[in-house]
Amino acid sequence: MNYAASFILSILLTSLSYFFGSHLLKNGIAFWQALLIGASVVSLGAITEAFRAPIWLIVLVPFPVGMFMLYYFLGKPLHIWFLTYLTILAIYTVIHVAMSYFFKFHSLIPAWKLS
Repeated sequence: MNYAASFILSILLTSLSYFFGSHLLKNGIAFWQALLIGASVVSLGAITEAFRAPIWLIVLVPFPVGMFMLYYFLGKPLHIWFLTYLTILAIYTVIHVAMSYFFKFHSLIPAWKLS
């Protein structure tokens, strides 16, 4: 898969995890907000990768941006945001495991290749 297709697929899968994770707890954010978070997080990871940062930094750098944007868009107390974020991370991990193991798509968590 070429880089542009991989980049777009990463944005869509990340956005879906934010969208479904936030709606699972009935604190849902709009899809455009999830898409904005997904685009920001994946773009930041890609920029970090372009600077030839170590893999742990590529994985780590986008986290605070996604966390802050979710908190801002969610507009809920800290404990609700935290539960929502944990739910999103669980969904994101399941998506990564499936995509990495079955489709050899490792762009969601580059440091954790399963095939």
